[in-house]
Amino acid sequence: MTPELTALTLCGLLQMVQFILFAVPANLELGTRYTSGPRDKPPNQPLSTLTGRLQRAMNNHFEGLILFTLAVVVVTLSNQSTPVTQTAAWVFLAARILYVPAYALGLSPWRSAIWGLGFFATLTMLVAALI
Repeated sequence: MTPELTALTLCGLLQMVQFILFAVPANLELGTRYTSGPRDKPPNQPLSTLTGRLQRAMNNHFEGLILFTLAVVVVTLSNQSTPVTQTAAWVFLAARILYVPAYALGLSPWRSAIWGLGFFATLTMLVAALI
């Protein structure tokens, strides 16, 4: 397995951890009757600030994971794994790990800076595959 694929696998595991970090308090706050139901109507109460932030961080990771997965697939299938793409993959993973507590704790502007680091790591991988 290439380092990029290893980083992608760990990003998938991070997504699962983020889901658990969000789902447990959401179930406690909203009740399993609501969370296991069809959710046709909004909940009677909003999520707590922390749980809402965990949900948004999880959703953001889904979005970032789409582009990162694309970059890993392009690099891997074109057999263009290099120290640059490998480093970028690990930087993306590190940024995504740091993003969770930064978002949960409301660390502004650090949360955005960390997000940008992961974004540019993905961009680096895509550009490196083209040159």
